[in-house]
Amino acid sequence: MFIQTEATPNPATLKFLPGRPVLGRGSVHYASAAEAVSSPLAERLFTLPGVTGVYLGDDFVTVTKSGDEEWPVLKSIAMAAIMDHFLSGAPVLHDLDDAEQAEDEEFAEEDAPIVHQIKELLDARVRPAVAQDGGDIVFRGFDKGIVYLKMRGSCAGCPSSTATLKMGIENMLKHYVPEVSEVRAVA
Repeated sequence: MFIQTEATPNPATLKFLPGRPVLGRGSVHYASAAEAVSSPLAERLFTLPGVTGVYLGDDFVTVTKSGDEEWPVLKSIAMAAIMDHFLSGAPVLHDLDDAEQAEDEEFAEEDAPIVHQIKELLDARVRPAVAQDGGDIVFRGFDKGIVYLKMRGSCAGCPSSTATLKMGIENMLKHYVPEVSEVRAVA
């Protein structure tokens, strides 16, 4: 088994490509070891020193580290943990329904057509692009012209995430959906 790595725009996050499907569909993000109980792979990665986040995508894993750890050391340990996991035959998730975890969305029922447009644009134009960098952006709400998005994977905590939201996503949504006045990130 050969695992490739790719740098992401977030220097604290590295993308691992195991050369096989990870989830196959959907995605799931874990911000702590306590959250990772549904994933043997994520649990294994959280045992490594300095791991603060794990994001599982179709065919990749992104690992986020604390500022104290250095990638030259952690990278090889994480690669070994991912390889050991796949060679063990253990599942990535205990229940595949955990992928694409449903999160609460908040918007008024009368805004449903606008929200539908926003989600279509995010799914078609934004999410594939940020997945290339090992991350995801998920719709969380719409209220009085403001779109609320959650950053996951390498996008969470990325130094360029504000520019991506404001100059990229916000401008695109304003262009196609005139009811959008602003885009904000939520934790």
